[in-house]
Amino acid sequence: MKFYQAIDDASAGYTGDLDYAVNKWSLPGAQPCPTCRRGGGTTGLHYPCVDLSGLPPNELEKLTAPLPVPQDELTRLTELVRPFAPSWALLKPGAAFGPLTGKASGRFGQLCLQPPWTLLLRREALEALQGAGVRGLQGCPIHVSFRGKNAPELLELQLELHGRIHPDCLPQDQQPRCPTCGNDMLKLPNSIVLEAASLPEHVDVFRMADAWTVVLVTERFVDAVAGLGLDGVTFRELETR
Repeated sequence: MKFYQAIDDASAGYTGDLDYAVNKWSLPGAQPCPTCRRGGGTTGLHYPCVDLSGLPPNELEKLTAPLPVPQDELTRLTELVRPFAPSWALLKPGAAFGPLTGKASGRFGQLCLQPPWTLLLRREALEALQGAGVRGLQGCPIHVSFRGKNAPELLELQLELHGRIHPDCLPQDQQPRCPTCGNDMLKLPNSIVLEAASLPEHVDVFRMADAWTVVLVTERFVDAVAGLGLDGVTFRELETR
């Protein structure tokens, strides 16, 4: 099985813009770690199908304007959210939940990556791919207001985490995880080589476990997109080892 990185197809000529739409809730960022001095939040850990509306209003308020908080408060909020999230979810500072909300304008393809780590599909494209046997397509409708008429029905995919960078292509100066906060200090190589043993056999689209802003798909996904004539996203084959 071949594996590919999904990339927004700028040559397709689509003008769709989500105008900084964000997921409804998110974990706060972390205050700087006393050891590595890194803080803030992550990018790319999105769980749009997770509904946190059952939490008390005072707790939801802390998840809608998430300024950096001390580690003990971050741990408390993470454990508050955990029962609502999938068992496989990685709950890091900045992890986002619920539908994308905001405004949108322009023309969108059948698939799009906007921002580059968020895979959106039109409803009809999602159903066509499911009909073609593509696995791992769990979509959540986005809640955005469109300018103009004939607004498309777009869904954000909730993606499992699979696939690691092969140790052979990691930088020689790669630092170990911070012993205090667990930050892994990973530097993404220019040319990603995937560790074959870390790749899934049960889903055809997923988020890279080592680099959450990288969306990966299988050969089955690529073939289905081509066979159905879907557009908006292109694919770059990655080496596996």
